[in-house]
Amino acid sequence: MNQVNKTPLEFRQLVPDLRAQLEEFFLELHSNQDEKFFHPHPFTPEAADEICRRVGRDLYYSALADNKILGYGILRGWDEGFETPSLGIAIHPQARGLLLGAALMHFLHAAARQRGAQRIRLTVYKENYVARRLFSKLGYEYEDSGSDKLVGFLDLGRRKATHEAE
Repeated sequence: MNQVNKTPLEFRQLVPDLRAQLEEFFLELHSNQDEKFFHPHPFTPEAADEICRRVGRDLYYSALADNKILGYGILRGWDEGFETPSLGIAIHPQARGLLLGAALMHFLHAAARQRGAQRIRLTVYKENYVARRLFSKLGYEYEDSGSDKLVGFLDLGRRKATHEAE
């Protein structure tokens, strides 16, 4: 995957047609032991099926190239009645270093803003320096949760969006 790929990158909402690709992606995350830092749900075929079939306000997206999932992003909490969605992302181990994480985050920010969200929250392990650096560059401000995690918030108001193309 480190070779030049001429297939366009696309962001797609996860639907039943992408179940097999999501299962494969989850298997790669599990094989890479990525559950250490990212575990919003189990990385099982059953979870992939549920995500691809779900109906509700929460959003589950994929970043694909050549019909292979390279990134996975979620905005959830709306279905449970929260006004501020929680964001999470995971990038395929072989796609890291391609700036895909930032692109997926910008896309999720736009999706949340389009849904009317005023801000986004996320949690990140204190020892996950790569993710913390990305989230800080994107404008997240952290609160210490008193545990091994930080809670980050991003204000989605237009005045804060100067670094994004409108």
